[in-house]
Amino acid sequence: MFVQTETTPNPNSLKFLPGKTVSNNGSFEVTKKDETNNELVRNLLSVNGVEGIFLGKDFISINKYDEAKWEDIKHIIISLINDFYSTGKECVIENKLNESQENLKDIEKKIVQLLDQKIRPAVAKDGGDIKFKEFKDGIVKVQLQGSCSGCPSSTMTLKQGVQNLLCHYIPEVKQVEAI
Repeated sequence: MFVQTETTPNPNSLKFLPGKTVSNNGSFEVTKKDETNNELVRNLLSVNGVEGIFLGKDFISINKYDEAKWEDIKHIIISLINDFYSTGKECVIENKLNESQENLKDIEKKIVQLLDQKIRPAVAKDGGDIKFKEFKDGIVKVQLQGSCSGCPSSTMTLKQGVQNLLCHYIPEVKQVEAI
């Protein structure tokens, strides 16, 4: 197996592409080893310098601390990913981990639909994700994950991309904030 890597707009985040399914049921972010029992995720979080992990459909984004250097940890991460899949496992995450959308109001469902269709595919290309959290008093609150959390260009993406799009399609939306 050959794990490829791609840079992201966030210099502290690198996207790892194993060429196999990573999550077959939504995206998932972990920043603490005690938040999961997943073998690969726990091992990756044990690498000195790794701050957090984001699992997408076919990629793993690793966020590192500022002081860590990619040349010191990249080969360890690739080795751990190779070891995981070489045991015959088909994907890292199989369970449904995303929040339920059952109790959302109609306007919130429209916001989530726009985020899913128009925003998420773009941020996934950069190794991240955006999750709807709340809509109140014209303000949409979202959570940026993976490469997007802590990225220097995330504020511009949020205001010029997400906010403009949501305001255009849903007049009730006045502002978008990251939490």
